[in-house]
Amino acid sequence: MSKIRLTAITIVLAALALFWAVGCGGGTPAGSGHAGTSGGSAGTNGGAAGADATAGTNGGAAGTSATAGAGGSATSGTAGTSGTAGTSGAAGTSGTAGTGGGASGAGGSAAGAGGRGGATGGRGGAAGSAVGGGAGASGRGGSTGGRGGAAGGNAGTTGSGGSGTPTVFFLDVSGRVLSAVAENPTPKVLVASAGSGPDGIAVDLAAGFIYWTGMGNPSADDGFVMRSKLDGSNVTTLVPAGGTYTPKQMRVDVPSGKMYWSDREGMRIQRANLDGSSVETLVTTGTTATDRMDLSRWCVGMALDTANGFFYWTQKGGDNAGVGSIRRAHIQMPSGQSSTNRTDIEVLFSGLPEPIDIDLDLQDRIIYWADRGDDTVNRAPIEIPSGKTAANRTDRQILISNVREAIGVSIDKARGRLYFTEGVSNGQLGRANLDGTGRQGVAVAAMTGIVVVDLP
Repeated sequence: MSKIRLTAITIVLAALALFWAVGCGGGTPAGSGHAGTSGGSAGTNGGAAGADATAGTNGGAAGTSATAGAGGSATSGTAGTSGTAGTSGAAGTSGTAGTGGGASGAGGSAAGAGGRGGATGGRGGAAGSAVGGGAGASGRGGSTGGRGGAAGGNAGTTGSGGSGTPTVFFLDVSGRVLSAVAENPTPKVLVASAGSGPDGIAVDLAAGFIYWTGMGNPSADDGFVMRSKLDGSNVTTLVPAGGTYTPKQMRVDVPSGKMYWSDREGMRIQRANLDGSSVETLVTTGTTATDRMDLSRWCVGMALDTANGFFYWTQKGGDNAGVGSIRRAHIQMPSGQSSTNRTDIEVLFSGLPEPIDIDLDLQDRIIYWADRGDDTVNRAPIEIPSGKTAANRTDRQILISNVREAIGVSIDKARGRLYFTEGVSNGQLGRANLDGTGRQGVAVAAMTGIVVVDLP
């Protein structure tokens, strides 16, 4: 056999050996290395650079940029040296309200030299509460990509991403803001002087703020909105006394820079910028003193579905009067209409005992509410069943009974929990499964609003 032919065979065998060693995971496995599903290609003419590498075999497979080039040899494949160990898998900081938390983690580079890529992508927070959602505040970067924070998913509803410590923030009628670890509550006073009649509460985890409404003295038309840092410091008045009448449940929509609330004796739904400026009215249910005597006009509960462009509220009626309702309208005001004559208001439930606060499960399209008339916590599908009306629908499900002066309600969808407050002296801060089973509670005070979020 000629020397030239022997030399050619030798070169081919050497190339195959190098292909096996570099591209197919030869050598000692790195164990935790993940090459990602898009290991680097060999170019058009065959340098191997990890084309056959499988995730976790040695972690040295080339990323998509490690190509051998046209006609390049296997030695030009750089075996994943450009893989950045998932450092580009962001920690979900760009996710808004939990719906897309950590999405950039999906583009994490394939890992080089035993590193771990961001291939698994981010996980968004569950729908929930608008409470601002945390927008990825509890996201974790690195090996498995970002995980979205609380939220949200419900644009400021009580979304909880399930990746932090579930924590309830709540109010008592003596004028305090409190918090407690949700699963083992020991209440802690954050703000000892929160103003008169605090009622609605919301949290923006990303910015680190607690917001709350205060009814003030209902006969004085001196309602207000305040906020503090998460630890209760830097208490600030946003909407001064008289800027609203008797504000009740509230929500914050961080992406749009807005906060929303129901105004009970004001008989309206209002919103403002997050700094309290530009207060505007979205719905007006009455305008005169005579109207105010009709408690079915009083607006109390508030929830947001920004993804579908709706806000929801309750009108409570008198004490267990059976004239309460749950309604919704578009966030965008219909063209040429105003808060007093808009025609897009839908009544979803009517004839309820006395509905107060509400929360939404937008994933399964369920509304939860506290009813002070018959002392219950309830749920039902958001949409009216086919063939039924708001007045005769029969799909209301009573989850928990004997909730004394039921006011606040907030759900943690990710963990299958709901939380509620009682508005009587020594009332319970309550917890149960979403189907109402497993009720527990701790006596605290006469409480009003509540929200549950995941603290990082």
